[in-house]
Amino acid sequence: MAKIAGAPISWGVCEVPGWGEVLPSETVLAEMHSLGLTATELGPPDYLPADPEQLKTLLAGHDLTLVGGFLAVTLHTDVQSTLDEAGRVAAILKAGGAEVLVLAAATGLDGYDETPKLTDDEWNTLVGTCAKIREIAAGHGLKTVLHPHVGTHVEREAEVDRFLADSDLQLCLDTGHLLIGGTDPVELARRYPDRIGHVHLKDVRDEIAAKVRSGELSYTDAVEQGIYVPLGDGDVDVEALVKLVQEAGYTGWFVLEQDTQLKGGSPVDKPLKDTARSLAHLSKIL
Repeated sequence: MAKIAGAPISWGVCEVPGWGEVLPSETVLAEMHSLGLTATELGPPDYLPADPEQLKTLLAGHDLTLVGGFLAVTLHTDVQSTLDEAGRVAAILKAGGAEVLVLAAATGLDGYDETPKLTDDEWNTLVGTCAKIREIAAGHGLKTVLHPHVGTHVEREAEVDRFLADSDLQLCLDTGHLLIGGTDPVELARRYPDRIGHVHLKDVRDEIAAKVRSGELSYTDAVEQGIYVPLGDGDVDVEALVKLVQEAGYTGWFVLEQDTQLKGGSPVDKPLKDTARSLAHLSKIL
C-alpha cells in the first residue's frame, strides 16, 4: 500500500510573512482526518507545537502521525545558526515520530520571488552544510533530502543537476516546483531513480509557470493567479511519475501539496475540496 500524507501548506499555512490567512492547526488537522489521511508534514516552524508531548497529543487527537518537515534555511551562510535550527527542528520531528527532514536552500530574503546568484565558494558551503545537517538529522533517526524549490538556490534545472553532481543527498521530488523551475519531474525521476528520497505531489498550469520562469510573473503573483490546481487538472504527468518511482522501488511517502494562499473572500472549504480531488486522482492511479 502506498503511503499518502497531507501538508499544512495545502491549507494556506506558509512560512512566508504575510502570505495569507493562517487557519488554526485544529481545523487543518481535523480536515485532513476527515479525508482519511493518516499522516501530515510539520508545516512552518512552530505552527504545530514544539513541545514533544503537546505535539503527540495534538496529532493523536486527529489520528495522525508525522511524516517529516520542511526547513528552509540559508545553507550558504550563517552556518552555525542554520545548524542550530536544524538540530532544533530535527528534535521536534523525532518526537513526533517523523522519518524525513526536508531541506530547502533559502536565500535569506523573505518569500520566494528573488534568487541572488551564489559564488562558487558559497555554493560549496551550501553543499557542505547539507552534509552537516544530514549528520545532525541522522543522530535523531531522520533521513535528510534537499528540496528543489522556486526562489531558492536550487531551483533551475542546471542547479538541480549541479547539486546532484556535487552532493550525495537524495532529493525531495516536488513535481510542481521542479516544473516551475524548468525541470521535467518525470524525466528527473527516470534519470536519477536512486536519488528520490521523498515525494511532494503537486499539479501546476504550465502556461503560468512559463511566465514565472521568464520573469514576467513573480511566484507570489502566480500562486494568486492559480498556478496550482488539484492533481490531474494541470500539466504534470502525475500518473507517469507515480508509476515510475514505484517501479524503481520507491516505498516512501507521497505528500499531497498545493502552495495555497488564502486571502479575504477565499472560500473556506477550498483547501478541503482541492485536497479531496487530489486524493481521489492519486487513489485512481494507485
